[in-house]
Amino acid sequence: MAERTARVPGGRRRLDPRLVLGLVLIAGSTIGVWALVAAADDTTRVLVAPSTISAGTRIEPGALRTEPVRLGALADGYLVPGDVPEGGLVVIRTVRAGELVPAASVAEADTARRATVVIPTRGALAREIRPGAIVDVWTASELERGVYEPPVVLISGAEVAAVLEDDAMVATGGPSVEVLIPRDKTAAMLEALAAGDVVDLVPADAAGAD
Repeated sequence: MAERTARVPGGRRRLDPRLVLGLVLIAGSTIGVWALVAAADDTTRVLVAPSTISAGTRIEPGALRTEPVRLGALADGYLVPGDVPEGGLVVIRTVRAGELVPAASVAEADTARRATVVIPTRGALAREIRPGAIVDVWTASELERGVYEPPVVLISGAEVAAVLEDDAMVATGGPSVEVLIPRDKTAAMLEALAAGDVVDLVPADAAGAD
């Protein structure tokens, strides 16, 4: 029977190269299996609404449950544990029960002084109008069929929360835009929409340009 070691002058034993090779192969196999398991487990722990949370509701740390999901590159678009500060956040767009909480659906607590209104548009939007953009809301009342008053700024510094492109575009000619406006302007905004006034959103920087 062959020995795994061989004697060398001086009484020392020399390791059999086959033994070393076997150990290397075992180590490599173990590392490969570990890497494969780690690559397969690409889940991210995200925050989920335990029940429907209406716009304007303040959420505190611990108010949401945590679940592991596979989102890949989309993970950055949702809240993860630690995203809700001690002071809490305010929901600016209703989050349904069981829904992953989108990062765009919450904001700092000072937005509690603002209301969310969806404004239909008449056509294509300026490229600057996207979530987070600041816009001025211009309105013009109809005096008679096809004749309008000069447009005026109804609300300055409204924030775009979302651009809603869906089947409603067929009827309105353009996407609807969800904007955050001061609460004391809500009645005037809803009145303009109910009256059928022409409403346009102008990027704030563009409105102030020469």
